[in-house]
Amino acid sequence: MIYITRRETFSSAHRLYNPTFSDEENERIYDKCNNPNWHGHNYVLEVTVCGYPDPNTGYLIDLKELKKIIRTHIISKVDHKNLNLDVEFLKGIIPTVENLAVAFWKELEDKFTNCKLYRIKLYETENNVVEYYGEKIDLHKFV
Repeated sequence: MIYITRRETFSSAHRLYNPTFSDEENERIYDKCNNPNWHGHNYVLEVTVCGYPDPNTGYLIDLKELKKIIRTHIISKVDHKNLNLDVEFLKGIIPTVENLAVAFWKELEDKFTNCKLYRIKLYETENNVVEYYGEKIDLHKFV
């Protein structure tokens, strides 16, 4: 089994806020991330796929194709956007780094033909990182 990882970066704004909580509870839980005027991050996204190389090409996936898939289905939709307001596939989801990793997985999981999505790793900061391996989670049940 071969694992290939592609790294991409994007910058986005968001606010962590649960509309079912009081303003006080949102402030207590999310602290600075609950800023009503938003705040931003320079995210680093790593997408790992796995499988077996094609014996004719030696490729698991052409890295240009992996780059195109990630940029088309994730980066073009989230880079320099407000994750709460501008991203259709995040509507109704609290944009924590955990929820973003799951949502990105859902956007990418069926986009590969000769390999399988193995992992989403998302750095919100250099110290805060989430890894997701594809267990099915309904993000809307948390709102």
